[in-house]
Parts: sequence; C-alpha cells; structure tokens
Amino acid sequence: MGTIEQAVKRLQELKKAGVDFTPSVARAGAGLEESGEQGLALGKEGVARLVSQTSMERAKPSAVSQSVDLDLEKLMQAGYLVPNAPRSLMLDEFRVIKRPLLANARGKSAAPVQRPNLIFVTSSIASEGKTFVSTNLALSIASEMDKQVLLVEADPSRPTLMSRLGIAPRAGILEKLRDPERDLSQLILRTNIEKLALLPVGTADSQVPELFASTALGELLDEMAARYEDRIVIFDGPPLVPSVEARVLAPRMGQIVMVVQAGRTSPEMVNQALGIIEACPVVMTLLNKFAGPRLAAKYGYYGY
Repeated sequence: MGTIEQAVKRLQELKKAGVDFTPSVARAGAGLEESGEQGLALGKEGVARLVSQTSMERAKPSAVSQSVDLDLEKLMQAGYLVPNAPRSLMLDEFRVIKRPLLANARGKSAAPVQRPNLIFVTSSIASEGKTFVSTNLALSIASEMDKQVLLVEADPSRPTLMSRLGIAPRAGILEKLRDPERDLSQLILRTNIEKLALLPVGTADSQVPELFASTALGELLDEMAARYEDRIVIFDGPPLVPSVEARVLAPRMGQIVMVVQAGRTSPEMVNQALGIIEACPVVMTLLNKFAGPRLAAKYGYYGY
C-alpha cells in the first residue's frame, strides 16, 4: 500500500474514532479520497504532516484536572470510611444504604428516573449530619469495583465539605455557572482515593439563588449525569426548610437522601421538608445519631 493510500486509510480510521477535524484537514482528507491520484499534489511530506498533526490533536487533553491529597489517617480517626479502614458496623450500614441507590442508578427502579446517578443528600434543618453522611456514602460507593464518584459541595451558604476534608477554598460549581463555557474538568479535583473526585462550591455572592435557578444549572446537571456512564454524583446539599437553593436543586436530582437527626428534628419539621420534595421520584430517609440498642440500630446508627 502506497503512502497516499496509507494516509487516506489513517484519516478514515481517525474519523471513525470521533476525531473532530478542522475544516482544512477535512477538505484535504476528502480531496485525497475523491480525487485519487490528484491527491499526490499534496506530496508525501504534506500527507505525513497532515496525519501527524491530526493524531497530535486527538491526543491533546482538553483540560488539566487539579489534584489534592486527603489525609486518610486523620479522616479515619474522624469516623470516615477511607480505603482499608477496619470493618465496622457503620461500614456495613453504608453498604446497606448504597445498594438501593446503586440499583436505581443502574435503571432498576420501579419507574424510570431521570438522572438516576445524581444523588442529593439533604436534611430538614442544618447540623443533622448530612455532610458526614454524603462523604461516607461517596467513600463507600468509591469502593465499588465498577463505579467512579464525584462528591460535590453544593451548600453555598454554609460550605463545610472541603474544610472537613482539609482542602482550602477554591473555584468550583458557582464559577462554572457564571461562565458556562468554562471546562468542568478544570474545576474537578482528583484525589489520592482512586475512584473519588471532588467539586468545590466556589465563591458565593448575592446572586447565588439566581445562579441556581438558571438554565445553566440544568445544563450542568445534564453534563454531570451523562458525561461518564459509570460515575455517581453525590451532592452535599443545603437543608430544605431554610434554603432557597435546596428547593431549586432537589427537583432536578434523580434521587434524594434526607438525613434526620434522632431526638432533635421534630416530626413537624420532617413533614415540612418531605412536603417540599414530595414530587421527587426517589426519596429515602436516613436516621442519624440514633443511640438505641445496637441490635435495633443495625440499620439506623450513623453516629459520630
């Protein structure tokens, strides 16, 4: 096979692989295919440069992700389920908690769920343990053989997730909403836990409610849900009753986990919160800080 024929074959293979040719490259490739021997006008060196340039464009990354190292020993001492943590009651409980969520994410729910891999962890009011729960849920799912996890800090009024993990404030979801053209990959933080990545909330201002209500948020959630088929996205969200942002976010999620603190949250407050999300297709409640007998607590104790 001659040089020209090899170049044409290579261009066809790249095109089938989804390479986005520039107009000049596309026209050159079409000319080679359609004009036969006239393609020799490019010369052997020109063809080689064309194929080399196209291969380089394919290999060039669109964005460079940032990396952070989590202090796994410190997190384990604080009660988080880091890799290689010793087996415990809480470790097994989160295994139970994640199973129906993962089943729904795989499309095995009783009814079709839009964006089933987007899981929103919230509560009625503040300080019921939702950040602890969302982090351990993410860590538990990251231990799965076939799942990647993106843990999103989504409480702009009281962001605590990154500080709990020992990460300084930095750009995140709010910057993406202000500039929809910004590459999401540049904001995601890779961690030293292989299957866990993080997305900070970013810098809040007075326009946060409008940003969360914008079409840009819906587009971003679609991107998160569809970009990677094996990724579960967990949002550490704001509480439902006092937060405008939570009421905007919740209906756009596939699944909701509502944390209820035992002995603190009143039934009236729980019912008010459940009323806010009654139209959401999948809502699960999780009883936190239950201090009853350990036998009864098998599926209900997530204290810390």
